Amino acid sequence: MSANSKSLNPSDTRLKSWIAPAILTLVLAAVAFIASPNAPLGTFWAPAPGIPQPSSAQLPLFILLNLAEALTFGMGVSFLIFGYPLVRAISPASVNLTRATHISIAWLLFNWWPHDSLHLHVGLELNGLLAIEYGFHVTLMLAGAIVAAFFLTILRQRATVER
Repeated sequence: MSANSKSLNPSDTRLKSWIAPAILTLVLAAVAFIASPNAPLGTFWAPAPGIPQPSSAQLPLFILLNLAEALTFGMGVSFLIFGYPLVRAISPASVNLTRATHISIAWLLFNWWPHDSLHLHVGLELNGLLAIEYGFHVTLMLAGAIVAAFFLTILRQRATVER
């Protein structure tokens, strides 16, 4: 079989469609990691005075957590940019619920890096903590409810089709 007569393998197409999101994810994760509060580029949101310093046993665990947050930050932004067609393709829901679900999934992924970074920066200052609680925690609750509504819409549609 010559190279010209070779048909395009669907798995090759799927692989190629994830190259750009994967690269964007890794680039954004690297930038987020080095721009974290204790990292070289994170001075704009340095930890608040009085934040305890981790022990030598705790430090690697905090670094690993920060790495996971940076990676999910990259995934979330990538999903925001590239993920809508995937959500739309499986959606029997309205355009508004589909778009809200797309944004909610992205938010559920990318919020953790700025969220924890702001916790370090704000420390125990109550107005800052309240802003974080409402800006992140409440919106995460809403995002979860939106994703649940989307999931229930899919289940209802499948139940209707199976009858």
